[in-house]
Amino acid sequence: MNDDAEIRDILLTTRRIAVVGASAKPDRPSYEVTGFLVERGYAVTPVNPGLTGQSLHGASFVAGLEAAGPLDMVDVFRRSEDAGAVVDAAIRLGARTVWLQLGVTDPAAGARARAAGLRFVEDRCPVIEWRRLGLPPRIG
Repeated sequence: MNDDAEIRDILLTTRRIAVVGASAKPDRPSYEVTGFLVERGYAVTPVNPGLTGQSLHGASFVAGLEAAGPLDMVDVFRRSEDAGAVVDAAIRLGARTVWLQLGVTDPAAGARARAAGLRFVEDRCPVIEWRRLGLPPRIG
């Protein structure tokens, strides 16, 4: 379980985020979260092979996580059963943090990430956490 100090540290020290499963549809949570992260000053790369080359909130979609690096954090909008493969790729690519969105959990992948030295957050949303913690309008 992540305490508030760790969540705050992750959100304030991260600079580059890959959003896996990002959508160009305004009614999707990943669309809103990506926009929120861009507005906060993060360098965000949306990852969705079906949208490669298109733009979302000023950032170009890439087909895979490998094309999004270098990475500080991987924010995962995928089903729980698909999250483990993304976590393994994040470990392989040297990300510092993996963040699984609301409703997405994979304890085994979390154990692998932590064993590899990554910070791991699951079943949470960075937008909700940002607001709950009263963080500043932009990262420093």
